[in-house]
Amino acid sequence: MKTRAAAALGVALVAVLAAMLGYQAGGGGLVRGPLGPAGFSGAPSTLAEVVARVNPAVVHVDVIEETRDDPHEGIEGAPALDLPRRGEGSGFVVDPDGYILTNHHLVPGPGRIRVRLADKREMHAEKIGSDPSTDLALIKVDAKGLPFVRLGDSDRLRVGDWVCAIGNPLEFDHTVTVGVVSSLGRKIFNQSFDDYIQTDAAINPGNSGGPLVNLRGEAVGINAAVSSEAQGIGFAVPVNVARAVLGQLRESGRVRRGWLGIQLHELDPDLARMIGLAEPRGALVMDVIEGAAASAAGLRRWDVITTVAGERIDDGDDLVRTVSELKPGTAVDVGLVREGRPVRLTALLGERAPDEEEDGVSGQPVSPASTPPKRGDALGLSVASLSARARADMRVPSDRAGVVIRDVLGADPGADALEEGDIVVEVNRKPTPDLASYRRVIESLRPGEPAWVYVYRPRPRGSFLTRLEAGEVKR
Repeated sequence: MKTRAAAALGVALVAVLAAMLGYQAGGGGLVRGPLGPAGFSGAPSTLAEVVARVNPAVVHVDVIEETRDDPHEGIEGAPALDLPRRGEGSGFVVDPDGYILTNHHLVPGPGRIRVRLADKREMHAEKIGSDPSTDLALIKVDAKGLPFVRLGDSDRLRVGDWVCAIGNPLEFDHTVTVGVVSSLGRKIFNQSFDDYIQTDAAINPGNSGGPLVNLRGEAVGINAAVSSEAQGIGFAVPVNVARAVLGQLRESGRVRRGWLGIQLHELDPDLARMIGLAEPRGALVMDVIEGAAASAAGLRRWDVITTVAGERIDDGDDLVRTVSELKPGTAVDVGLVREGRPVRLTALLGERAPDEEEDGVSGQPVSPASTPPKRGDALGLSVASLSARARADMRVPSDRAGVVIRDVLGADPGADALEEGDIVVEVNRKPTPDLASYRRVIESLRPGEPAWVYVYRPRPRGSFLTRLEAGEVKR
């Protein structure tokens, strides 16, 4: 079963995979009433009434994909087998006419879906649509008058609120676990769309797609993932994210999102001062994709977007959410700050490709023309010039001319983002198209001075910004 790429946390998606495939991830555990410290009256004495209302709408989802697997592959002398891939997880009814919300990673492709309701009835389910970007899917059974879970308002959640997770971990149907909201707005897979609720309510393989419920019996999240390197760290998709896509999934089976075609970098006070902003507010444009909506509208690197379609933009997340909620083809007014001056542009939005279709473009190996020095420079880098042949082979755009990193020797935290073969295009907004220019900029830095390094990475193709601190160079 195809899954989304996990982050460095060791986060796993919460569906159970059978046919000797092991686990993807999950949720469940012992039911214990939440207890507060002595004198604390805010803890409920029981969640039994909440569970009694929600449990009838929670279902078991069993998926058999068309993809086949041979568990004997690679075992010498073993007979070949042809077994279907099977996944198990949870879901919950959101409409009495049989519409069920679950996770995309549980039903990612063609296959047979069977649902077991709380009253033990089993029936075939049809996949109505799914959205890889938010890991949500909508399936439907042919039934009427089903009990359903009301959707709450995940924007009203606070860290410390009581929640319970209901699902089918490890085939233990309708297991209830209780905990609190540990954090909000977690990003673990997709930096653009992730806004996960973190909870310490136990999440185990099989909870995938089940509801995370508040004390009013409303679904505030869809259980989706768990940290495989810790206990008590589970994640759920906020229900308001689901509410925003359910209509499109039901109508067309997919989600169409507006797209500007830019790469962003988070603004912090140091960076805001460097580019002349009074406050670190807005979405900083780091790259503009050729031929996309932003390029056609005239957006440039170092522009700071502050409004879109009249909506205030505080940061990159605001921008992505605002633009993605607009339909492709929409003409939007974009307010920005360019070199300290307000500018207004109009952009005709394109359509964002689904996450699973966005592949990087591989380049050719770097062929520097000169030998790098033995010691790192003031930024802890060993760089070399990039030959015209190598630049052409890698199809480096003309506005990404720079020096190539041969080795990262410094221990500055910002150096962790850099790799051999990256191209340094600017330092503190000063172009470094060749070794001489780069050395002039580096030599002008004082020890301890921040250096914002704009980098182009040929493979996969993209640009980003990282902050280094200038050090003393030992001669």
